[in-house]
This record gives sequence, structure tokens and C-alpha cells, in this order.
Amino acid sequence: MIHPLIIPVLVTTDLPPQTDLTVFGQLLADTVTLLRRPGAVPYPGHLHGGVFWLDRPAPAIGRDAPAPAVEPLRFAALLGFLSVALEAPQVAVKDVLADARTAITTAVATAYDDLGSPPAVLAIGAQDVRERTPENAVRVATAKAVPRLAWAARTQPVS
Repeated sequence: MIHPLIIPVLVTTDLPPQTDLTVFGQLLADTVTLLRRPGAVPYPGHLHGGVFWLDRPAPAIGRDAPAPAVEPLRFAALLGFLSVALEAPQVAVKDVLADARTAITTAVATAYDDLGSPPAVLAIGAQDVRERTPENAVRVATAKAVPRLAWAARTQPVS
């Protein structure tokens, strides 16, 4: 028997300022297609939500000012719902988040190199996802998700 679990999540990380949020968000969403726990059977996941910048872009540098040696990073976030299908009902939310964090950290490091610190993947309240996702957030969802998980996640409106 499969036990579905839906977890409202916040994923945050620093990114290069020229990062395309659609590409970043889709990377996060597709990374959780199959989650793994050491010594356990992999299990399917689905993530949908909104991706946005948490900070404002750095002000433009004047023509006479020297360009910074290192381009400052920007803070990006995804607020959404992670749904997974588990074979065992006693798997804890913290374990699913750890599996998602491992997958997301690996994917972000591969795509964007070393950004200084790993992404944060946190469980939050469903109401926070609904109330705090900006209207202009880029909507993303796992592309090749198990249909039942995609449906379950979509029943949790983002905004």
C-alpha cells in the first residue's frame, strides 16, 4: 500500500544574479522526481510552487566606479508543496526533507558550482505558502511526476 504525504516547503539559496528563475525552479522541481534514503527503496516525489527573488537586485554600478571583483549573489526562494508516495507510513517528515535536501543540494551544486552554503529545505505551514508566495512568482512543477502525486500536490493551492 502506498501512503501519500504532502509537505509545505520553503527552499532557499544564494544564486548568481543572472540566474533564470524558471530554470532554477524547474531544476528544484525535477530533482525530487525520485528521492533516495540510504538503505531504502527510492520513492517518487512531486514539487510544485512559486520561485522568486527574496532580495532586490544590486544597484547598477556607475561608469566611473570599478566593477566588483566578485559578483554578489542573490537570495532566491521556492514556496510550495512536496508530495511523496511512501511504502511505509511511519517515515517521518524530517526524513523526507533530508532526502529532498540531499537531492536539491547535489543538483544546485552541480548546476551552479559552489555557492558558499547549501540550500535550505524546510517544512513550513501550508498557510505560509499560500499567503507568502508573491503573485509574480514563477510557477514550477515536477515535469515527469507520478500522476497521483501531481494531482495531490495540485490540490494544495500555492496562492
